[in-house]
Amino acid sequence: MKKILLVSTFGAFMLLQTPLAFSGDAADVSSLRGKNALDAEAKPIEKKKQIKTAAGIDRNWELQPPSIPHDISKERITLKGNTCMKCHSEANHKKEKAPAISKSHYVTRDMKVLDKLSSRRYFCVQCHTPQADVEPLVDNAFESNTLKLDNLLMKKAAQ
Repeated sequence: MKKILLVSTFGAFMLLQTPLAFSGDAADVSSLRGKNALDAEAKPIEKKKQIKTAAGIDRNWELQPPSIPHDISKERITLKGNTCMKCHSEANHKKEKAPAISKSHYVTRDMKVLDKLSSRRYFCVQCHTPQADVEPLVDNAFESNTLKLDNLLMKKAAQ
């Protein structure tokens, strides 16, 4: 009984000491929808010009999937077809002067090697994304580890 009384007293004390997280005004909350009500139709998203470069886009970490350096607005990925494969398949990539998809895309989660693209790697834009030169939606202090890794490797090589 004493234990229950002690825990209850401590819990009440803690509640009185900390401001409640839900005590703020809901009107202060903003979202990507802006001031649109949830049941109102949202404004169409303004299309941004995609970055196009023949040199590719640098990766920010070692195993980052490559970003798409070209327009993909006319590309279609459905259950019946994947237009990315016109250029990036093993059969076409040399002729199209495009990078071939990685060998890892032909392996199942059970490590079985397939003759065709694995179904879990079929929807390219789940991982590979086009880029646009836009202002970030939120503040971001991300720094690529590439420079730090390069410096570390250079120091190790100098030793």
